[in-house]
Amino acid sequence: MKQERITDREFSGMITVEMAYIVPVILFVFFLSVMGIFYYHDKQVIAACAYEAAVTGSTKAREKNGVTAGTVGAVFEERVHGKCILFGEVCGSAQVSDEQIVVKASAAKGKLRAAVMETASVTEPETKIRKYRRLMP
Repeated sequence: MKQERITDREFSGMITVEMAYIVPVILFVFFLSVMGIFYYHDKQVIAACAYEAAVTGSTKAREKNGVTAGTVGAVFEERVHGKCILFGEVCGSAQVSDEQIVVKASAAKGKLRAAVMETASVTEPETKIRKYRRLMP
């Protein structure tokens, strides 16, 4: 019986030492996972705002006055403002041409950086529908 008590005492300290190495690794992996989830969430939110601004710009491009890059940029800023994202500084730029609208957005917080580019074509479905209706008997 004396032998069992001695071995129990020797092994009880071993678990504490092993946990001193394992727990920090587990916590590190957990926090990296949380940061990765925040990163990809924020990137998708910024991409969605950029795409929405591009589509809004392509819709407004069909209007009489057209659309400018400043208008599309303002729509993007309006969409991003107030979103719950980790990145502190989000900036976007827009390029407007006759055929497509391009919105580029980038965000940064410390060493984390994300950049997205969304495009939307300027279409005129009314003219295509009129052409098809003229061709049909």
